[in-house]
Amino acid sequence: MTSKPETPLLDQIALPADLKEIDDRALPQLAREVRDEMIDAVSVTGGHLGAGLGVVELTIAIHKVFDTPHDRLIFDVGHQCYPHKILTGRRERIRTLRQEDGLSGFTKRAESDYDPFGAAHSSTSISAGLGMAVAADLSKTDRKVIAVIGDGALSAGMAFEALNNAGSLDARLIVILNDNDMSIAPPTGAMSAYLARLASGRTYMGFREFGKKLTAYLGRNIDRAITRAVEHARGYVTGGTMFEEMGFYHIGPIDGHSFDHLLPVLRNVRDHAQGPVLIHVVTQKGKGYPPAEAAADKYHAVNTFDVINGAQAKAKPNAPSYTAVFAEALLEEARLDEKIVGITAAMPSGTGLDKLQEVFPERIFDVGIAEQHAVTFAAGLAAEGYKPFCALYSTFLQRGYDQVVHDVAIQGLPVRFPIDRAGFVGADGPTHAGSFDTGFLASLPGFVVMAAADEAELKHMVRTAVAYDEGPISFRYPRGEGVGVNLPERGAILEIGKGRIMKEGTKVALLSFGTRLAACLSAAEDLEAAGLSTTVADARFAKPLDEALIRQLARHHAVLVTVEEGAVGGFGSQVLHLLANAGLLDSGLKVRSLVLPDVWMDQAKPEKMYAKAGLDAKGIVSTVFAALSQDESGRDRIHR
Repeated sequence: MTSKPETPLLDQIALPADLKEIDDRALPQLAREVRDEMIDAVSVTGGHLGAGLGVVELTIAIHKVFDTPHDRLIFDVGHQCYPHKILTGRRERIRTLRQEDGLSGFTKRAESDYDPFGAAHSSTSISAGLGMAVAADLSKTDRKVIAVIGDGALSAGMAFEALNNAGSLDARLIVILNDNDMSIAPPTGAMSAYLARLASGRTYMGFREFGKKLTAYLGRNIDRAITRAVEHARGYVTGGTMFEEMGFYHIGPIDGHSFDHLLPVLRNVRDHAQGPVLIHVVTQKGKGYPPAEAAADKYHAVNTFDVINGAQAKAKPNAPSYTAVFAEALLEEARLDEKIVGITAAMPSGTGLDKLQEVFPERIFDVGIAEQHAVTFAAGLAAEGYKPFCALYSTFLQRGYDQVVHDVAIQGLPVRFPIDRAGFVGADGPTHAGSFDTGFLASLPGFVVMAAADEAELKHMVRTAVAYDEGPISFRYPRGEGVGVNLPERGAILEIGKGRIMKEGTKVALLSFGTRLAACLSAAEDLEAAGLSTTVADARFAKPLDEALIRQLARHHAVLVTVEEGAVGGFGSQVLHLLANAGLLDSGLKVRSLVLPDVWMDQAKPEKMYAKAGLDAKGIVSTVFAALSQDESGRDRIHR
């Protein structure tokens, strides 16, 4: 006898309100369908797969129990939001994830009312949720606020600052700790689930509130005694935690893949919780897709892949990636200098420091998602004579800027900052684009700020940073493969503050900072074809500037164009400041500064983003012609 085929459920879900009509017993089937939809979509687009697979049941349960979007649901980081998008009216567009003009790979306020807070950087959900909870209280709105945060994101100090504030305010905030790796405390089966239901029920919560109300009549000392007695008694049953000490009512751990465990607890908390509550759920990253479950990284981030066997598409690079070149160069130097140490904030493979870790495990330190600590930790190492390479993505370094200023720069400590993901990053969009580091580092006294034009220059800058002990030094480089130049066996030590001339001309000067140098050289060919003799220079340094080089370019050319992969206020601004103070802008020199546009650019392929920003060869040529007021026919001769 064959079993009756299941009637598809996901087709019946247009919005979360439709979940109210689905029987609880049918939810496991819906979870399977959501997983299948997500796996199929990400196999086409690539993206963050493992985290979303791990929260399918949790996402369904939250949307079924709570009244979203009136009730606010905030996902930390956003890596796990794909099931949420499928259930909130975006299923038809789910195969546009991270594509140009498609869905963002993260939550995004402009995309849906079901995304009340945008994310992409970690550890923000509790702070944002607390703000929303307080706003609801101030406006006397009956609204639940739920913040879902992973155990990795909880390692950041900001999360604990928010927990502490929420506990002190006794805010009506629900925090769900999604424990999918660290296993802070494993669930203990049916008894654990029973105790969690009991602890989240009316009796326990009512007794706790009774103790608070009694305070107003008997005084604070009595309240503290009653509260300690209640929590002490409950601790015998469920175990006391640091969350209780911070003022949260702690429930769990419970099985995050069991609707029988999730739904009763969520409903109890919805109906009875008055103050801050933390629900600890244990999930499995990559759940329901065997290749992800078996992978070391649980398919955290994947390229397009074959759904049947999980095999990911392999890019065929023409050249090694900048990250790989940095990793090998640092390892070469570390073999020669035992004072070199590496620091990463939960990104050993993303920054390439995993290569150093394989050879010198005692000299690599992964501090977790804690960039502020990473910077000051590096400062401490530098103060004791070590050579720390604090390798962070540009956008993640932003989180440690106060520490860069006070703990590194003011003290003149020689911390080395390799800055990955400089410029546009493609599918990850504006939240991960490295736009601001040149500006905020070059403004600091005593900081050396470099940018590699190609892979060979990156090797030179690694060795230069090793040799430089006079103060802090940084060097930036983009995501993706290099341009395919021949690599030296070992990098050379660059003279601090000295650029280089790549091509000499007489009419136009293109001064590049970073990997737009290749576009400048291409633009120079077009300009030469139009009869405009062109110099191309690689600045190498935004601080200190090569003043002699810049003065030479300004005095002997009619047009000077600076080109960089950073926001206004960076390299070009430093050059303009120099020229203005030197009186070189009074001589009729036409200066133009090409930077990333003053807008947040959504995801697309990097080459398209640079073209749109006017930072490709065509954009550089157009800038020169505009500066010289050339007629359209001249421009057409170049690009027809």
